[in-house]
Parts: sequence; structure tokens; C-alpha cells
Amino acid sequence: MHEHKLEVVPYDPRWPAAFEAEAIRLRAALGPLALRIDHNGSTAIPGLGAKPVIDIQVSVATLQPIAAYGDRLLALGYVHVSHPDDSFCPFFYRPPEWPHSHHVHVVEGGGAEERRTLAFRDYLRDHSATAREYEQLKQDLAMQLEAINHESREAYARAKTDFIERIVAMALDSGYPRELLQVGELPNKALHPPAGRKESGRG
Repeated sequence: MHEHKLEVVPYDPRWPAAFEAEAIRLRAALGPLALRIDHNGSTAIPGLGAKPVIDIQVSVATLQPIAAYGDRLLALGYVHVSHPDDSFCPFFYRPPEWPHSHHVHVVEGGGAEERRTLAFRDYLRDHSATAREYEQLKQDLAMQLEAINHESREAYARAKTDFIERIVAMALDSGYPRELLQVGELPNKALHPPAGRKESGRG
């Protein structure tokens, strides 16, 4: 992978195993703080081309204080940079230098951000045409942008926002993620983000 290139590579069947290996390390480090650990992002969609970065969502009971889990992630080599999104999804990555190999997104267990991410993942897993559309979008963006710094990678994430928000809305309205929906919970429309909300796939 070129140091300054945002590279979308063909699907690698080793990605699920790479997630499982890292999940074992995370479970050992976080213990009961981690209510669940999920493979998310494009590497979690079978057959989908992606940046070769394993995205992992860790659900915790409460996001504050960040140090409660951040110190443990730091011991595993993860770096956290303060960001306004910390209010709903603190973001960690390793190694400290680009290219990153792993991203960890921490969310509140049972909260809206947890549902949004899993809904998007599960919808793409079930709708191959939509997944292909997303892959083409990422390839087009990767040709336009370089990963020369944090701001460039943020621009890549922002450029995907309209597509992601559209699919998340469709997914939630269609009952995704099915495993988290229980009788008596809030209707899906209550989970749609306010206008202007930033997409949280940072890095």
C-alpha cells in the first residue's frame, strides 16, 4: 500500500479472521467493559472492496470517562485524538502512523450509534447491488483524494456521508439491525440523526 494513497483493494477473505484475532485481544484487555464487540465497516461486508483497515465497534455501558477504556486501548497500541464526535463515538486507531491497520469505534450499548452502524453493515450484507454502489463511490473518491494527512482522510469520510445517511435511513425503516430490535423500543424514525450530523467513520 502506498504511503500517501487512499487505496481501495479487492475483498480479502482473511479479513474476518483478522477481526476475530483482534477481538480476542480487545476482550482480554477490556473485560466486562466491552458489552459487545462487532466487526463493522467495509471489511465486514463479504465480497466488498475496501481500505485494508479492520473497523471494530466496541459497545460499552457509558462513554465517559474515556480513560476507563482508553487507557486499556492505549496499552494495546491504540491512539485516540480528541474530536467533537467523542460525545457519541470516541475513535481509536493503530498504529499511530498512517497507514492504519485497525480502527476501534466505541459506542454506547443499546444506543442510536450502535444501531446505525450495525444497520448499515447488515443492510449492505443483504443487498449486494447497494454494496457495489458503495464500493464504486469509494473507488471514485480514492482516486480523487490522498491520505497525506488527517484532514484528507476526514474529507474522504465526509464525502461518503450522503450515501451512508441515505442507506442508514432505509435500513432502519426496513427493520435493521434485526438482532437489536425488541418489543417496546423506540420506532426506527427516532434513530435517524439530526440534519448535519457528521459521519463517524474517521481516520
